[in-house]
This record gives sequence, structure tokens and C-alpha cells, in this order.
Amino acid sequence: MKRMVPHLRIENCKEAIEFYQQVFGGEIQNAQLADEIEMFKGHEGKYIHAELHINDTCVLYFADVFDQQISNGNAILLGPDLDSEEEINKVYEALSKEGQIQMELQDTFWGAKHAIVKDRYGIIWELNYSK
Repeated sequence: MKRMVPHLRIENCKEAIEFYQQVFGGEIQNAQLADEIEMFKGHEGKYIHAELHINDTCVLYFADVFDQQISNGNAILLGPDLDSEEEINKVYEALSKEGQIQMELQDTFWGAKHAIVKDRYGIIWELNYSK
């Protein structure tokens, strides 16, 4: 594993990430809107991904909330950035056993293998392996 990246799902993501930038400093990078992406049709203007790079070792990922109620346990995801296809397959299988797959492991339009799994303890993991 290269690193662990916290992912925050939050209402009004653009407003929130700008607030956190004012609080912690840093730079907003890689902001991507749902606009013109078929799987996010109806959510135009919302962020599907944005990053706050506070410094070289501290990065927070943000996304808007899509069609779900935020409650304790589902607003923050842990996002391991994995080293290989073998590693993501192993982690995906282990976490999904007795867990709930929220997004099947798949190749993505951003050039990665990606999945979202809620483990048996209710922790949500957003797995990523950049090819």
C-alpha cells in the first residue's frame, strides 16, 4: 500500500472544500464535476471528486453526496491507494466477505481499478489501484 487517503462525502462539496482550504491552507486540485458523465446524469454541478492538498503528505479527498442519506459511518471513507492489481483483488475479496459491495471492482474512466466496499464492521473502503 502506498498511502491511506481519507475521503469525505459532504453536502455542498464546493462550499465545504473552499471552507477547509481557508481553515487549513493548501490548494484545491483535480476538481471534477459530474457534468457530461453518463453515470452521474441528473447531478450536474456536483463534484464527483476534488482534492485539498494541504502539504506534500496531507491530502483530503472530497465528493458531493449522491442519492443517499448521510449518517454516522458513511460520510467518511478510507481510501487505500494500492500497489498492484493483485493487492487490490486480495483486499477487495477480504473486505467484501461478510460485507456489502457498493461498487463492484472495475476499470474506470480515470485509468484505475476501483471499488467501494462496506466491511462487516460498517467501515466504507474506497479501494483504488492506479494503473
